[in-house]
Amino acid sequence: MALSLSLTGCSSESATAIVEPADAGSAVVVEQPASPERVDANQFATVVATPGVQIIDVRTPEEFAMGHIDGAVNFNVQGPDFGAQIATLDPSGTYAVYCRSGNRSVAAVDYLSEQGINAVFELESGIIGWEQAGLPVVS
Repeated sequence: MALSLSLTGCSSESATAIVEPADAGSAVVVEQPASPERVDANQFATVVATPGVQIIDVRTPEEFAMGHIDGAVNFNVQGPDFGAQIATLDPSGTYAVYCRSGNRSVAAVDYLSEQGINAVFELESGIIGWEQAGLPVVS
């Protein structure tokens, strides 16, 4: 049985993600949004647990080294090579993007969308909200 979650984002459109309950040995599945969606920490945890979702931390390398979500890659939105890093992404992929508090990720997600990458989940409260929700980080 599928559980339907309504996820709302910054745009006027909202997408619906379908989350399949994980049975022993089965994976959680989150449907790609048609446009970027801002989600809370618990929804983001479900997204990053979905096979094939690439997690992108857009903070500085120093912030990333202090602790990040397991499996994340660091694409510093303020770095000179951010555009080149984004150019390596598959436009048909699904991405989970976060920063420290949810501010820099807005600029990063806007840029991704300008590049034709729209299947993006954005952590609305950043890693601060992630940690406040009791979710783990690695360093």
